Amino acid sequence: MVLARPNRPPMGWNSWDCYGTTVTEAEVLANARFMAEHLRDAGWDTIVVDADWADPDARSHGYNDDARLHLDGAGRLQPDPGRFPSSAGGLGFRPLAEQVHALGLNFGLHVMRGIPRRAIAHGLLVHGTETPLADLADPANDCEWNPHFVGIDHDHPDAAGYYRSTVALYDQWGVDLIKADDMLWPYQERDIAAYSDAVAAADRQIVLSLSPGRDLSAAHLDHLTGHASMWRICDDVWDRWEDVADNLGRMARWAPHAGRGAWPDADMLPLGRIGIRAERGEPREDALSPDERRSLLTLWVIARSPLMFGGDLPTTDPGTIAMLRNPGILDLLTRADSSGEIRREHGLVLWRAVGGGTTWIAGVNTTEAPLTATLDSRDLGFGRTAHAVIDVWTGASVPTRPARAGDSTVRGVAPDSRAFNVALPPHGCVFWRFDG
Repeated sequence: MVLARPNRPPMGWNSWDCYGTTVTEAEVLANARFMAEHLRDAGWDTIVVDADWADPDARSHGYNDDARLHLDGAGRLQPDPGRFPSSAGGLGFRPLAEQVHALGLNFGLHVMRGIPRRAIAHGLLVHGTETPLADLADPANDCEWNPHFVGIDHDHPDAAGYYRSTVALYDQWGVDLIKADDMLWPYQERDIAAYSDAVAAADRQIVLSLSPGRDLSAAHLDHLTGHASMWRICDDVWDRWEDVADNLGRMARWAPHAGRGAWPDADMLPLGRIGIRAERGEPREDALSPDERRSLLTLWVIARSPLMFGGDLPTTDPGTIAMLRNPGILDLLTRADSSGEIRREHGLVLWRAVGGGTTWIAGVNTTEAPLTATLDSRDLGFGRTAHAVIDVWTGASVPTRPARAGDSTVRGVAPDSRAFNVALPPHGCVFWRFDG
């Protein structure tokens, strides 16, 4: 087959922000059932099991040294049957994937770059060969933050065989999305190419997502678009406004390059009930204010980032779920052809997306104080006669008025344009749509 090229940014749930390395089959299925019942018709259709699903001793707040990872005879990770009972007997994630598929959803899986150290210690061989996995190891290129894996020497003639064998196994399980981690910091060009080739050789089309994105340079754009379906542009984003604000410049750099089948990823949405057994923090409702939650989601949508919700869906507050159900999200992600930042002045950041005869505008107050501004309709890309502008979040009409020479209340607006008044609380936003 070929590497999957989704027509719009993927939308789904990922276990990391709420369960870290410890998620169980029951928790995955609870979130999948909630998504199928409440969010699937709004475009949310993917369930992703994040890191360390092979570790029987997984814990909150970090990774175990010398973890007792479950492996098959070819050094390929297997789900821990204690946490994923349906995987017992060597069935892997196939039974769980089948249950997720039966709900009309896609199933995704987190993997790491390299070879499990435990597979090397046990003297295991590359699947279908007589080559010891130890012969492929490159200890000088280990993961900085996960102690379970050692790098691959891609000069070895069987180097590509290990990735092909693991992806072939995931293919048999019915995996629809692979989140391949430790690929982008530093930029592991040979691993990315080898993993992409392995995904392209699978029988089913699989979305390939690359992480973690720390300090990622746009100089890699051509390589990324050629070898991945989506890629992170940042380190992990948590429920702090500074994480959101720090991502603004990154999204502005990458969003103009987003396109069908190749999506820059601003990371998960750390919203709702998170930290239950996570890598960071204690069980909590996310620490963002209601205005900050709406601004975060607005920015991720107008930047056309993949959307992976990080909170436990069944225990997340109804107001947050209602935001996810807003039809304007899927509408923009389906129809917009381009987006980007159009202004950043005096604490107000403006973004525009266009497509299918529609213009969307997002404005965010990045300051710690209330902000007011009067905006020119043509500066927003609405033209001179923008009358029917709609608030995406509320569905209400956005008031506008003609500008007239000498009217000091619309200073900065051309006399043949229309004026929009904006009044935003700290970290608040507007999200508008104009069809015309």
